[in-house]
Amino acid sequence: MIEKVINRKNMLKALRQVVSNQGSAGTDGMTVKELSTHLKENRDKIVTAISNGRYFPQPILGIEIPKAKGKTRLLDIPTVTDRLLQQAVSQIISFKFESEFKEFSYGFRPDRNAQQAVQQSQKYINEGYQHIVDIDLKNFFDEVDHCILLQLLYRKVKCPLVLTLVRRWLRAPI
Repeated sequence: MIEKVINRKNMLKALRQVVSNQGSAGTDGMTVKELSTHLKENRDKIVTAISNGRYFPQPILGIEIPKAKGKTRLLDIPTVTDRLLQQAVSQIISFKFESEFKEFSYGFRPDRNAQQAVQQSQKYINEGYQHIVDIDLKNFFDEVDHCILLQLLYRKVKCPLVLTLVRRWLRAPI
C-alpha cells in the first residue's frame, strides 16, 4: 500500500489538493507556494525515508484562535510537507472506509460538504420530517484514544509503513 501512497501521480494529486486548501506555514516556515519546488527537489529523499521507515514529521505549530464567548481553541498546523503526505495517505486509504458511512453522513467525506448537508436537511423538512440531528463531537480529535484509533485503522490498513506514518503524525510534538 505504501507504494500507492508514494506513487508520483498520487503525490501530485496530493500536492494540488494541499495547494488549493492554502493554509498557513508550519514550524519550518514553508508556504504552500514553495511546496511544489520543495517536492521537485526533495521527492526522492522523502520517498526513500518513508520507504525505509525513517520519515519523521516535523513538530506541529500550535496557534490559539478565538472562539465565541471569549474562549480560544488550539489549532494545530503541520508543515506543508506533512500535510502533503497526510493527503497522499488519505487519498489511498479513505476508499476503504467510505462504504461504512451512511448515505446521509456529510462530515469529512470526499465530494461532500456542509452546503450539501444543509440542502439535504431542507429536502427532509419539505418531505415532512421534523427532526434533524447535527453531531459535533467536542474535542474529539484532542481526546481520541490513539491505541483504539490505530487498532481500528489496522483492520482495514495492514501496511506497517502507513500505520507507522499515522502513528508518528498522531505523536508529533506541538
